[in-house]
Amino acid sequence: MDREIPRVEAVKVEVPSSLVVRWRGRRGRDAVNLTGWIATGGDILAPLKDASTFSQAHVASYGSAVAWNDEDLAIDAMHLKMLADEQRPFGNVEIRRWQDQMGISNAEAADLVSVSLSTWSSYRAAGTVPAPIGMLLRAMQRDPLMMQAHLRPRTAGRPRKAATG
Repeated sequence: MDREIPRVEAVKVEVPSSLVVRWRGRRGRDAVNLTGWIATGGDILAPLKDASTFSQAHVASYGSAVAWNDEDLAIDAMHLKMLADEQRPFGNVEIRRWQDQMGISNAEAADLVSVSLSTWSSYRAAGTVPAPIGMLLRAMQRDPLMMQAHLRPRTAGRPRKAATG
């Protein structure tokens, strides 16, 4: 996977376990909730559960990380960017892009995620995709094996008429 290595330009602490990150050379900011990362980090990341410790977040290592506690605790910029991308809402633009990349029909996509065709069509039109569906689609994009295991392609055209007689 070829990815540009992101660099953090500035970081601001929001609510107990979230950061707003401004990336070097990019427009806009990303809000990143680190609650799950901290919760799965065991004893190593446990100090970040304390709001006063978490509030000391700062840019470290020339923008390659965000650190706390005299830089004993840190998250690298790549991991931070991946979390931000994963947490970004999945709307109709993303669902259309995903479907184009996967090369599947509306009916196949609806079957794949176990929703009706009308529900899939509303996701494509309305722009509101439930978070679990967005997570599933992103996971399939990263790991094609998931789609290969569960996709059931449809045959083009109408089904043949059953023989009578």
